[in-house]
Amino acid sequence: MPVVQLKENRVRRLILPFIVLLLAVPPSPLAAQTGDRSLLTLERIFASGEFRGDFFGPARWLADGSGYTTLEPSITVQGGREIVRYDPETGEREVLVSAERLIPEGAAEPLYINGYQWSEDGNKLLVFTNTRRVWRQNTRGDYWVLDLENWALHKLGGDFEPTWLMFAKFSPDGTRVGYVYKNNVYVESLADGSITQLTQDGDGVIINGTSDWVNEEEFFLRDGFRWSPDGESIAYWQFDTEGVHEFKMINNTDSLYPTIISFQYPKRVGVVSAQGGETTWIRTEGDPRNHYIPRMEWAASSDELVIQYMNRLQNTNWLLMANAASGEVRNVLTERDEAWIDVVEDLNWLDEGKKFTWISERNGWRHVYTADREGITLRLTTSGDFDVVSVQAIDEDGGWIYFIASPDDPKTRYLYRSRLDGHGRAARLTPEGQTGTHAYQMSPDGRWAFHTYSRFGVPSTIELVRLPEHETVRTLVDNSRLHSAVGQLKRSPAEFFRVDIGDGVMIDGWMMKPHD
Repeated sequence: MPVVQLKENRVRRLILPFIVLLLAVPPSPLAAQTGDRSLLTLERIFASGEFRGDFFGPARWLADGSGYTTLEPSITVQGGREIVRYDPETGEREVLVSAERLIPEGAAEPLYINGYQWSEDGNKLLVFTNTRRVWRQNTRGDYWVLDLENWALHKLGGDFEPTWLMFAKFSPDGTRVGYVYKNNVYVESLADGSITQLTQDGDGVIINGTSDWVNEEEFFLRDGFRWSPDGESIAYWQFDTEGVHEFKMINNTDSLYPTIISFQYPKRVGVVSAQGGETTWIRTEGDPRNHYIPRMEWAASSDELVIQYMNRLQNTNWLLMANAASGEVRNVLTERDEAWIDVVEDLNWLDEGKKFTWISERNGWRHVYTADREGITLRLTTSGDFDVVSVQAIDEDGGWIYFIASPDDPKTRYLYRSRLDGHGRAARLTPEGQTGTHAYQMSPDGRWAFHTYSRFGVPSTIELVRLPEHETVRTLVDNSRLHSAVGQLKRSPAEFFRVDIGDGVMIDGWMMKPHD
């Protein structure tokens, strides 16, 4: 595949569909005067709520794939929400946590659920509420733990200032919760409420367990620490900005008057005992001001971390295995491109941690590989003249990998699956004839998925499907009201086209014209 086409594919993924948009919908005096529902006005689009779609969730698949939980309005507590479990096979509904269970002692209203997660044993619920935005996506707020065995509701953080906890998560055994408070990492015991401060130096210069604006924006790095699988240690990022010149950026979107944002660079990754003590720093080479650590996780064991280490130009990505006890590292594999290298999202560990999945464009297309943790073998798992957009699920027992791809048209998204051993051709699971964009949230066992489907000018629908047959079990959101509203409009067909920007590079665009 010629290099120019490689660049074309990369540009296409990053820019489509934002190249050309001619949206001509001027305010229509005629529509306002006559009440003609076939004509659009800006007020109807942005102020009326008339074209707002229905929603589903947020939903969480249970770890064993036996069901899913979702948030629904309470029928007994005004303004409250409850967590409901559904059986995907039968549709049987069970209220797991009613809004009444989320009313703190002395309060009149239940906690508003901004987010939630289950402990691994399913006996405890962690609720995120009272949130405040930090940077663009990071949020801080309050966390509460509900014990489903005795219905005790406990607020984390003791006497800490409200709304300042971030990234709380259960330990693997569900007996503790780790979180970040004002740039330091803490662990709280759920048995007695005791709080252990793991890092001591967090302040305006030292940032532990979370990220700065640069890494959130550039690498989508938000949650800044990881429990070890045995729950004995925590690995975390530290941003040490002392002595590093600040870069100034004007923020003119969050308030009436512009403000100045300052940010610096990441420094290092450390491992600390969950009981407290000294941090072991991972010994990466090179000037930390000229390198990034965009991804870090435990390497399917509590002895090693796997780290992606990138140069400032972001055209080289070293995958490092780090000894958690000594901080020593070894290079497992290296990705290089004269232009740019993408960060590989979460690795999927196989064969009891002996292998993992890796995404690379080394053969000219973005594909999934399997690699061993020693870096000796790298085997192609998906193959063909197309890019793998994202990995959706891996069914190791069945030997399948599920992924999104667009072999024939970059404007579409379909679900495929391939054999994990790399044999055979990828099979499309999304039904033929459904041209458009398909998104999936799959159960851990790969048997079920929430399927969202839409195409240009047609509102989305969400359904529960059984895989691999892609059989629709039930429709969760049909957006019938929105379909009706859109169907009454006078519209011209949307035009899709390609623009030759030189050197053989074609850019996709789309255009909408007024109905007349």
